[in-house]
Amino acid sequence: MHRYLGQGEGRVHVLKGVSFEARRGQVYAIVGPSGCGKSTLLYLLGLLDRQDAGDIVINGQAMSQSSDAARTAARCEHIGFVFQFHFLMPEFSALDNVMMPMRKLGRLTAPEMEARALELLGEVGLRQKAHRLGTQLSGGEQQRVAIARALANQPSIILADEPTGNLDVKNSAMIFDLLTRLAKDNGQAVILVTHNPEIADACDTVRPMRDGLFV
Repeated sequence: MHRYLGQGEGRVHVLKGVSFEARRGQVYAIVGPSGCGKSTLLYLLGLLDRQDAGDIVINGQAMSQSSDAARTAARCEHIGFVFQFHFLMPEFSALDNVMMPMRKLGRLTAPEMEARALELLGEVGLRQKAHRLGTQLSGGEQQRVAIARALANQPSIILADEPTGNLDVKNSAMIFDLLTRLAKDNGQAVILVTHNPEIADACDTVRPMRDGLFV
């Protein structure tokens, strides 16, 4: 894939022909200095941006020429996001935050969605706090809710952009272990961008980037 950003003389070749394959049950770390293209690649893989050349194939479906509606549907069905900032809806409970992707996908009944959300909150150790608002949870707890939300629709791919960047060492280790264990148990591919060498070393595959290329 290739991606350019900017216009005219300020146009920058951010990704210079990057190829990448992720398989279910594997955890991949993309590492490298700031500005090398890591987050740009993650946003392309998550169908949040469009590449200038190349193709993205998810479960055999090519997405490069797909409409915005088709990309949104694929994102909802196949992709779960965990960002550095949890992006919970603060006016909603932890339970409601986890149920939001399921409501958008529309495959389950309301009781089924609630049961699934409670199960996931149990997996991340927060079942007893399901009805608390996001503002009533600690930073580590909010990030655990974000992981449960990312897993809600049983996506094929989990994309994580510095998911432990705002957490202390103890919570960072717990979040990483939780994310990778749940993904492996469910046969999902995990692709994470990280500056943390300990987390990168614990992944199945590490892909270093520099100047828009894997090195």
